[in-house]
Amino acid sequence: MSQPLTLVSHHLCPYVQRAAISLAEKQVPYRARWIDLSQKPGWFTAASPLGKVPLLIAGDHLIFESAVILEYLEETQPHPLHPENPERRAEHRSWIEFGSSILNDIGGFYSARDSAGFNQKRQSIRDKLLRVEHHFGGGEWFGGGSFSLVDAVYGPIFRYFDTFEDIDDFGFFTETPQINAWRRKLADRASVKLAVSKEYPQRLMEFIQARGSHLSALAAA
Repeated sequence: MSQPLTLVSHHLCPYVQRAAISLAEKQVPYRARWIDLSQKPGWFTAASPLGKVPLLIAGDHLIFESAVILEYLEETQPHPLHPENPERRAEHRSWIEFGSSILNDIGGFYSARDSAGFNQKRQSIRDKLLRVEHHFGGGEWFGGGSFSLVDAVYGPIFRYFDTFEDIDDFGFFTETPQINAWRRKLADRASVKLAVSKEYPQRLMEFIQARGSHLSALAAA
């Protein structure tokens, strides 16, 4: 009998979203427990060594770090999302890590205090998206015809740009037609849609506006 799963979550966290997408694709029931990271409850700080979400509670076991959670779900749950071939699996893990580096740049983009830092992060994101474009195989999903963990990771990444484009056109996808099409397809995937609440766009916009950053000023204008 499988252990009951609880995913400790925050409404805006893209790392939580990738775990939620994986659980949905695997058709695994779980309970989401939402917390406010600006006011972390005592039970959470005691349970999470890094003080970050996601945190997966599997029975009596606490599993932290999204990459570890994804691998745990691959090892214990049905409907694998990794390729069977070990080289392809390793390659997919590499592009998952690359996705995390894009998220780091996105954080720098919406937090940059001045136009110089803002434009540097914008160019870094564009360069990285172009690298993904050159690697993309042109199939329905990243690995071809089957939805994979790479897709689960990039769905939350691309979601940010919907809100960014409500502020202005920053030209992130002008040279990446394949990635733009993949992005739209991911946005229509049920597991990706349901990984966030309907209030997500408003929450993200309010988060950006409160940063006191260059992007905050553009959003206000």
